[in-house]
Amino acid sequence: MIVPHEQISPAALRGLIEEFITREGTDYGSEEMTLAAKVEQVASQLASGEVVVVYDAASETVNLMPRRDWEAGDWAQVTDS
Repeated sequence: MIVPHEQISPAALRGLIEEFITREGTDYGSEEMTLAAKVEQVASQLASGEVVVVYDAASETVNLMPRRDWEAGDWAQVTDS
């Protein structure tokens, strides 16, 4: 289920974004970005609807994922984290 990001407190949303960004621990981008810049980038993607907050009732977890993956039914990104 998609959870509107506006319904999440700013502190909790920032924590969710930071956890999402640092989960893999590796950045393969061509330029190194600060954590703050990455947080801003993901926040912008949330605001535009490109990324959504997803709650998985089976695992009782919350995750971020690209909207296109949600619409395609790619649940592995939600339940495997």
